[in-house]
Amino acid sequence: MLATAESCTGGLIAGACTDLAGSSDWFERGFVSYSNAAKTELLGVDAALIAQHGAVSEPVVRAMAEGAVRHAHAQLAVAVTGVAGPGGGSADKPVGTVWFGWCLPGGTHSEARRFDGDRAAVRAATVQHGLARLLDLLG
Repeated sequence: MLATAESCTGGLIAGACTDLAGSSDWFERGFVSYSNAAKTELLGVDAALIAQHGAVSEPVVRAMAEGAVRHAHAQLAVAVTGVAGPGGGSADKPVGTVWFGWCLPGGTHSEARRFDGDRAAVRAATVQHGLARLLDLLG
């Protein structure tokens, strides 16, 4: 079973999964943890981790993915946190920066990507990459 933990995509990954007929056989639930408080309350992400590294970071996305598995009846999770724009970017984390986390029985994987385009394009690319990479990891 799969769970999602989404910040910048606001549930679009869960939506893409549930668009597929038969997804109730493998999709368990989605967490939309847009705010820092939601990441802490819904997924158990340590607030100190967010304060130290920022919400858009590798430690936070890994904690989100692991928290999604812990707080769901799922064995797999995909998590995303990023800057979809048009504002909110910084020199270290420009608009289009997205951290991905995938929690699988063999461990947690993470990576950062930077996508070009407007808010819709960044979010669409995030959905596509998050799910495609999950399938690659499941091999």
